[in-house]
Amino acid sequence: MPLAAAVAASAVVPPRPPPPPPRRARPLRSFTGLILTRDLAALTVARCAPSPPAPAAEAEAEAVAVDEAPPAKPRPRRYPRQYPGEAVGVAEEMRFVAMRLRNPKRTTLKMDDTGAEEEVGDGVSEDASASEEEEEEEDDDVVEEEEEGAGLEGEWMPSMEGFVKYLVDSKLVFDTVERIVAESTDVAYVYFRKSGLERSARITKDLEWFGGQGIAVPEPSTAGSTYATYLTELAESNAPAFLSHYYNIYFAHTTGGVAIGNKISKKILEGRELEFYKWDSDVELLLKDTREKLNELSKHWSRKDRNLCLKEAAKCFQHLGRIVRLIIL
Repeated sequence: MPLAAAVAASAVVPPRPPPPPPRRARPLRSFTGLILTRDLAALTVARCAPSPPAPAAEAEAEAVAVDEAPPAKPRPRRYPRQYPGEAVGVAEEMRFVAMRLRNPKRTTLKMDDTGAEEEVGDGVSEDASASEEEEEEEDDDVVEEEEEGAGLEGEWMPSMEGFVKYLVDSKLVFDTVERIVAESTDVAYVYFRKSGLERSARITKDLEWFGGQGIAVPEPSTAGSTYATYLTELAESNAPAFLSHYYNIYFAHTTGGVAIGNKISKKILEGRELEFYKWDSDVELLLKDTREKLNELSKHWSRKDRNLCLKEAAKCFQHLGRIVRLIIL
């Protein structure tokens, strides 16, 4: 059976040779050490550098710092200095102006840009609040102090002719004031109608008496005409300024004017009491009622309007002083 043996012999697979032994890989010590050294250096640098703070953390840190800081002292609030008499009313403020005008040192009142008064010559000044707008400069910013009766101190001898001139100019001024108050449509003037202080009708009686005595009654002088024109123009443009003149005209007459009338009566009228110096009721109460009305009305005025009243008060006494001087001319 040689054929079968041959087939069997071809079916037998010869054994494979054993695999070669595995080759052992050599470690790259220098390269590994380089990698480890670089990684450690990077880690060391990363750990030493501070990480940037988040925006929220920054805001919180600033808030904590502000809370920990000592609180700043609040700045004291500055209040404007009050004018003398301001707490009572504008009539009281004007009374202080009249008192300063009677100063024998003849201090000059100089109005600054805000309308405030500054006394020059005796070392006394009044500070004004600078919260209002600057007023326009006027040529007559310097007002000489002249009150009714000023310049007549000491010995003086009135003349009959001069006193009649004084009455004529006074009548023109009172006529103007009382006509404006009675006929004006300004609501502010309504409060002062029929105050009981009116003088025009009484002066008319006195002038009629002088005419009956053969004494000529002249026309108004320049002093009276100028003042009457000024009052008419002022009443149309500025009610607070006009009311300053209104009040001070009656105030001056009930104080200095009465004193002048008493001297005139003794010196040249043989003690006769004129109607100009008579009232139907207590004149002090009448003036007080007018003063209270003016103070109440001035509560609605600005500080600028009040300053203007003080300025016009000085002008009022200036005009009245010129009329009074007619007595001794």
